[in-house]
Amino acid sequence: MDDRMVVLTRAGVSLVLDLATPGLPRVLHWGAALDGLDDDARTALRSAALPTRRGGAPTEPAAPTLLPAQVDGWVGRPGVAGSRGRAWSHPRLVPFDVAVDDASVRVRSRDDAAEVSVVSELDLDPSGVLLVRHTLTNAGDTPWSVGGVRAVLPLPDHALELMHFTGRWSLEKAPQREAFVHGIRSFESRRGRTGHSSTGLLIAGSAGFGYGAGEVWSVHAGWSGWTVHDAERMAEGWSTLGAGELLAGGEVELAPGESYATPVVYFGYADDGLDGLAQRLHSHLRARPQHPSTPRPLVLNTWEAVYFDHDVDKMKRLADVAAAVGVERFVVDDGWFLGRRDDHAGLGDWYVDPDVWPQGLHPLVDHVRSLGMQFGLWVEPEMANSRSRLAQEHPEWLLHLPERTPREWRHQHVVDVADPDAYAYLLKRLDDLVSEYDIAYLKWDHNRDLLEAVHDGHAGVHEQTLAVYRLLDELRSRHPGLEIESCSSGGARVDLGVIQHTDRVWASDTNDPIDRQAIQRWTKQLLPPELVGAHVGPAATHVTGRVTSLELRCATALFGHAGIEWDITECDDAEVATLTRWAAEYKRLRPLLHTGRTVRAEDTHPERLLHGVVGDGHAVFSYVTLATLRTDIPPRLRLPGLDPGVRYRVVALPALSNSVSRFGVPPRWLADGGIELPGRVLSTVGLQAPLLGTGEVLTLELTAL
Repeated sequence: MDDRMVVLTRAGVSLVLDLATPGLPRVLHWGAALDGLDDDARTALRSAALPTRRGGAPTEPAAPTLLPAQVDGWVGRPGVAGSRGRAWSHPRLVPFDVAVDDASVRVRSRDDAAEVSVVSELDLDPSGVLLVRHTLTNAGDTPWSVGGVRAVLPLPDHALELMHFTGRWSLEKAPQREAFVHGIRSFESRRGRTGHSSTGLLIAGSAGFGYGAGEVWSVHAGWSGWTVHDAERMAEGWSTLGAGELLAGGEVELAPGESYATPVVYFGYADDGLDGLAQRLHSHLRARPQHPSTPRPLVLNTWEAVYFDHDVDKMKRLADVAAAVGVERFVVDDGWFLGRRDDHAGLGDWYVDPDVWPQGLHPLVDHVRSLGMQFGLWVEPEMANSRSRLAQEHPEWLLHLPERTPREWRHQHVVDVADPDAYAYLLKRLDDLVSEYDIAYLKWDHNRDLLEAVHDGHAGVHEQTLAVYRLLDELRSRHPGLEIESCSSGGARVDLGVIQHTDRVWASDTNDPIDRQAIQRWTKQLLPPELVGAHVGPAATHVTGRVTSLELRCATALFGHAGIEWDITECDDAEVATLTRWAAEYKRLRPLLHTGRTVRAEDTHPERLLHGVVGDGHAVFSYVTLATLRTDIPPRLRLPGLDPGVRYRVVALPALSNSVSRFGVPPRWLADGGIELPGRVLSTVGLQAPLLGTGEVLTLELTAL
């Protein structure tokens, strides 16, 4: 065995590190699996992969290491930044210990003169996702100020395109594509939460990569505070993907012996396009010990049903209809606590308002449980209104300098969760609420960015984020059955940091199924469907005003952790019947939807979307027309991801499909009640699509024969 090289290979992915260097290991390869390399092949690989020296260049050509630095001739963004006073801004880290097993490597390095050391941990998990974390320790006797520590990996020359995401409130996860040209493309979030416009995943790919084809490489920082994701292509010929926490000046200053650990950074690779990359990420998350293991209960959330108008009798009637439809979890949203008649007051005062609930929440909770449903509650612990007891009695608990209060946002300020007294208050109030009402689920909201966040006189986002994680963990430790949703004005805190401490995310505050089709499609590039909340709202969406069919709303919510957010006491008999059929279909299909492979057909016609979930001998697909088609005869439905050698029975699901004869004669296969064809035919030849109107849907179930 050549002990000068480390080759990690798992699930079709390889990482190759060259240890025969004076400094940190060089990364010779990250991507497609390199199986069966003997010692001769490893030696040849090193020779083949190291760069040619150009005249006038450094004696030792630059090449990406685990933490690229100028000592290596690296003039791009460095892996480590920091200083001791005005000295030692360029550590020269030298390895002194390398520990390797079949799927991981740990490299311990130090710079004795600069008096810093680093432990670099790389784990290639069974799904092929590479987890990278660096821990920097101050080994000197004076403070070391951390400027930043990033995880960085190289890309091959044929990674020619970039994909990243932007968005805003109620329209998250909008994809953007561009050529990967020379220079650095950096995506920095300074919102104190992940942010509606956060890229989430930064993806590089071969030319023309799509859902089912092409090589793709991705990076994601698992952190809910400030982050940076970057792609850099240098004139020297190197290309890299990197990510990490973005630190403000002086935010992390290490006393002698103290350490700073980066967030886990997740690197993904697939040779079968975006769907292959999504499957690796989903498999990684599903393998976690804390991943939800029970069926995801059908939810009713009261927000768009009642807003702040809380009345126990109205809530009981809503619960009655919800239980009759098939709801399994009833969640009371904003408006239940002291003085909360609008969004100007109440945040921070986590006591049930006796003026609205004179007997507390018990009458409603008892009624909900008598109907066989779980009870859930909305909270926003990290915020306080100016008109609240917390803000009036404890202004020192707010996250800012006392003499420099930042501007209000939504009539609220941020609670300094890292303050021990504020933390203790929040933990006690939440613990008491969960205990008194035996709450099964908390919708944990976070409705503003953090501006001028100062804790104990210095930048405070880093400590705030860690404190929130601790608070979530402590609450769940005290109440092992408790589930928590990460909501942040919708999808503004969706990342693999917060998801380690919660059980699902709220993808967006809009329930408009047209917009939700894209929001959920791209949120699920990172997260599997069972972690993405998706609700059926009223016909006229409250956020956009768009009117859509109930079938489309139900079909859209089906492909997630499904729920209802609608005053269903006002539904007519036909609407209740449709919701009841949909609820039954969701319960029947969720074993597939929440374990299968998410697949998407290529967007050859922008007016329509075709996506589905494929399992072992079972699949569900949804075909949606987003705009008027440009052809009289719709394009065929070519269903991706099926087993080519398996014969499937294909049928439409009536509760999740609009009338297919509204605009003309349905295709023969549909008029006949279904069809039987091999997966190879369904994927290549496809099925004639019906004539659907704008905003209509056809949902298909496939069963192996």
